[in-house]
Amino acid sequence: MERPGAGGINSSESENVSRKKEMSEEFEASTVDSLINMPFATIDIKDDYAITDVPQIKLKRNIENEQIKNDQIKKKKRQKDYQPNYFLSIPITNKEIIGGIKILQNAIIQQDKRLAKAMVSDGSFHITLLVMQLLNEDEVNIGINALLELNPCIEEILQGKHLTLPFQGIDTFGNQVGFVKLAEGDHIIPLLEIAETAKKTFQEKGILAGESRSFKPHLTFMKLSKAPWLRKNGVKKIDPELYEKFISHKFGEELCSRIDLCSMLKKKQSDGYYHCESSIVI
Repeated sequence: MERPGAGGINSSESENVSRKKEMSEEFEASTVDSLINMPFATIDIKDDYAITDVPQIKLKRNIENEQIKNDQIKKKKRQKDYQPNYFLSIPITNKEIIGGIKILQNAIIQQDKRLAKAMVSDGSFHITLLVMQLLNEDEVNIGINALLELNPCIEEILQGKHLTLPFQGIDTFGNQVGFVKLAEGDHIIPLLEIAETAKKTFQEKGILAGESRSFKPHLTFMKLSKAPWLRKNGVKKIDPELYEKFISHKFGEELCSRIDLCSMLKKKQSDGYYHCESSIVI
């Protein structure tokens, strides 16, 4: 019998090694086939253990943050460009008040005929509750819905009582706008509550509404801005002497019957009142 060389392997041992190798390969193939046929074989391990791709999270957050930033910029720009073009109006319909204001206007014109163009037409007399910006038909419709939602709130404020507004005396805004003053009394509180509720209701609808200055109800009868050429002709302010005889005059009381959503820019109605989109009875 031949002796194997140092470190050598005889034929019997070689066959055993080959057989073990074949069995190992068969087992590995069988195991893989079994795993493939199992229900979880096609599940991504990241999904199975809720592992998310970190770079994708950061990318998503960056996109969301950028969108929020852009929305804030747009909102600030819109607020910067805020130019009211609609308003809530309480129309003045009492003929006594209207007649008294016309007498006042004529008295002023007699003293300075140039001011005739600065006078507000009698069909336009009103109290402004709230100014707002409505840029398109969709926003106008939102405004109409907000006005309708305001109705039950006003009913709750008034508690079945009528809102009567007495007017007495004259004042101006910086000698540029002349107005009949609302007299002091118990009517002030509900009127202010209605104005504040209206502002809140419209703003909650996403409408830019209101002014930076506090609400001061007034009945405008003249504005120098209606006739810009007056300044060139030396009329830079409303002289208090023009209306001094009416400084404490009682013009009458308005029993408020409705609130209108009106346009500042659309063509006025035949009676001189503003274009009205919608109204509620109070």
